Amino acid sequence: MKDLAPDAGYRKNRKLKSALLQHRALSLEGLSERFFGLLFSGLVYPQIWEDPEVDMEAMALAPGHRVVTIGSGGCNMLAYLSRSPASIDVVDLNPHHIALNRLKLSVFRHMPSHADVVRFLGGNGEATNRQAYELFIEPRLDSPTRRYWGGLDLLGRRRVSVFGRNIYRTGLLGRFIGLGHLIARIHGVDLRDFARVRSMREQRQFFETRIAPLFDRPLVRWMTARKSSLFGLGIPPQQFDELASLSTEKSLAPVLRQRLEKLSCHFPLKDNYFAWQAFARRYPRPEEGNLPDYLREENYRAIRDNASRATIHHASFTELLAGKAAGSVDRYVLLDAQDWMNDTQINALWTEISRTASSDAVVIFRTAAEKSVIEGRLSPAIAALWQRDDETSDRLGKRDRSAIYGGFHIYRKVS
Repeated sequence: MKDLAPDAGYRKNRKLKSALLQHRALSLEGLSERFFGLLFSGLVYPQIWEDPEVDMEAMALAPGHRVVTIGSGGCNMLAYLSRSPASIDVVDLNPHHIALNRLKLSVFRHMPSHADVVRFLGGNGEATNRQAYELFIEPRLDSPTRRYWGGLDLLGRRRVSVFGRNIYRTGLLGRFIGLGHLIARIHGVDLRDFARVRSMREQRQFFETRIAPLFDRPLVRWMTARKSSLFGLGIPPQQFDELASLSTEKSLAPVLRQRLEKLSCHFPLKDNYFAWQAFARRYPRPEEGNLPDYLREENYRAIRDNASRATIHHASFTELLAGKAAGSVDRYVLLDAQDWMNDTQINALWTEISRTASSDAVVIFRTAAEKSVIEGRLSPAIAALWQRDDETSDRLGKRDRSAIYGGFHIYRKVS
């Protein structure tokens, strides 16, 4: 297992830096990339924002499959374990995500019960979580991860104390959502009221009368016209340009309005924990709706029993695959990482994917815009090995409850 530098920041994290920086430092593009990298060097995603139900159906994930995925907040990796794959290799360039993924795995392996897991990871601010950590988790963590969670945050608190509050209000994304709530309140809208709706009709009414008008406000339009304003969503400069291509305006307000309309109106609130995090800044209580897939009781035993099948690596996707044997991977989950990549990086990645892919391999990924980012960019030899499943990609993309991506893409190896 590759070790984790627990206090590595952006300057010390060479792997993250090399993935982000593509322009000269003194160019406008270079300065934008470096500012994003500075923000991205901390914890970004306490919760992953890709729908695991869509992922598992797209991959037809089944027992025995060998999976490689990007970690992010770790939720989907745990959900995949409920399908009993043979192995899951989890990669991430952000050391904070590495520590979070390793902690979540340990929680499932060592907490006494499902109720204890939900109490610790559910974000309900249980004061006893620190004691539970010290009793059940801390002695069993690898030393770098133990040092990380025992270390101090910027306010001098042990990092693990965040589980005694609400970890989902932290990280770059959690703070960005909090900023969105503040801006809405400035304009007289309390987004938390969305949690009180009782039907999809009321969801639609709330969106049309209270959320949609915010995107016509001068402050919102000014903010969404600037690349840096969306860094809190984890959207790098390259993705901003992709999103801007969807609108005739310089502001991304119309695009973001459309994405929030899907999040607010296309799925029953009780079934969409992404909407609960966006609007209520918490998960639903039992009487209100369903928890994320990995926290649901029916998945607990399988995840606990299969937790040892997941291995967390502080490495890039391409780097990990380079060390694997030919034909040794069945399923690949790239999230939206390719939106960041140049042609050279994409071809290097797909060269390793093609070499390590089994005969029925499947690759899934998301994009900020609707179009697949690899079309027309892969070398002819590599492109000939893969075929996009257009019908299934488009159908499942519409069902992605997180609603923040423009495109969902499934590629199958050509027989």
